[in-house]
Amino acid sequence: MVNLTMLTDFYQLTMMDGYLKSDKKDEIMIFDMFYRKNPNDGGYTIVCGINEVIDYIENLKFEEEDIQYLKSLNTFDEEFLQYLRDFKFDGEIYAVEEGTIMFPNEPIIRVKAKAMQAQLVETTILCIINFQTLIATKASRICYSAMGDSVMEFGLRRAQAPDAGLYGAKAAVIGGCIGTSNVLAGQKFDIPVLGTHAHSWIQSFDTELDAFRAYAKAYPTKTVLLLDTYDTLNSGIRNAITVFNELREQGYEPLGVRIDSGDLEFLSKEIRKILDSAGFENVKITASNDLDENTITSLKNQGAQIDIWGVGTKMITSFDWAALGGVYKLCAVVRDGQMIPKIKISEDPNKINNPGYKNIYRIYDKNDNKAKADLIVLDEEVINENEPLTIFDPIHTWKKMTFEDFYVKKLLLPLFIDGKCVREKRDIKDIKRYTDEEKESFWIQYRRNKNPQIYKVDLSKKLWNMKNDLLENRNIL
Repeated sequence: MVNLTMLTDFYQLTMMDGYLKSDKKDEIMIFDMFYRKNPNDGGYTIVCGINEVIDYIENLKFEEEDIQYLKSLNTFDEEFLQYLRDFKFDGEIYAVEEGTIMFPNEPIIRVKAKAMQAQLVETTILCIINFQTLIATKASRICYSAMGDSVMEFGLRRAQAPDAGLYGAKAAVIGGCIGTSNVLAGQKFDIPVLGTHAHSWIQSFDTELDAFRAYAKAYPTKTVLLLDTYDTLNSGIRNAITVFNELREQGYEPLGVRIDSGDLEFLSKEIRKILDSAGFENVKITASNDLDENTITSLKNQGAQIDIWGVGTKMITSFDWAALGGVYKLCAVVRDGQMIPKIKISEDPNKINNPGYKNIYRIYDKNDNKAKADLIVLDEEVINENEPLTIFDPIHTWKKMTFEDFYVKKLLLPLFIDGKCVREKRDIKDIKRYTDEEKESFWIQYRRNKNPQIYKVDLSKKLWNMKNDLLENRNIL
């Protein structure tokens, strides 16, 4: 595995050095990683990247070449450099399961470790989780618009660097795509790889018909032909029908055609008519060309005859929402065995974090197994499923809801204890299945792309009191 120890912001190291010089290196600190707003103003977010966080933590180690580089910066003394030589993460990390649906201000990852350890891991955890979660959520939105049609991830050539292409493909499959064009992602994550040929294949032959015949000869059981190199309706589909008939005479059935330009709504309808009249009702029509959830929704509403969607640039880059904006905030310290809550106060109420050592309970209705609300609690709080549970809006506190026939699931689960990973990494297919189950556990009004209903995320009374006490007493902090 790649050692990402030096993939950090410089100020993490200066703060670590400061903790050492302030005799705080062994003070226990607790941080929450969370985000404040769903991408694209959507109703939810799909967490992705937990497997890579495991890899990162397990490979945390400063190599001698790292030490020598840091020494060359003329910023750190030998005491700190020696500390880095001996560095080892021996703290605790709790995290949600990869593929979990989450909401703003809920802890995705909780780190409890000595100050210098807890500080160092901030940047890389954010880098991993922010990007993969953003792409998984974007892919989920696109797949929602496709309304059950297959969506393929085709974004590698437009991704912002190789790692973005690799881990973006993984995230897109977790978000709902059936596979990827990215061969390395297919190899690394054991996910389906997909693709046929480009316009250059057609252009390399003397005629379009020659190109189609050559491709069908090479892949008679997997023939999908790209129609729009020259003229989709007057040339492409006509030549495709010729080759499809030849395939059928040889005992093979063609799989599909693809269009990558032009008026996709009009072309798909005309192509469908031609295919059906020629007896190829089972041939699928694939469309690509700068698609996203909005374009797909529009095409579906127009009755476009498209069966499969190839989505690239606007998914792998989350074209219209640049970043998740996840943050990593101190919420408590431990001194002399006592947990001391910490809070960041801002003129912007949205930037005030929830203090304390917390977890999240997801509340489900026993009758339909649908998620009804989340309750952020202090870690020691236990919910009795045999008694009515009343929750209240943390801002509009008069808004209350009581559950009686319910059960709960705790979302933050152990990932590392005493520096040892206690949770196996899950394969991508398993995570994808889990994500599909997560989506099914939420009513569609929370998952729709446009004007989703806001899912309830409340604070327990104990946590709410702690937060407000800290706010009320801020002048003496």
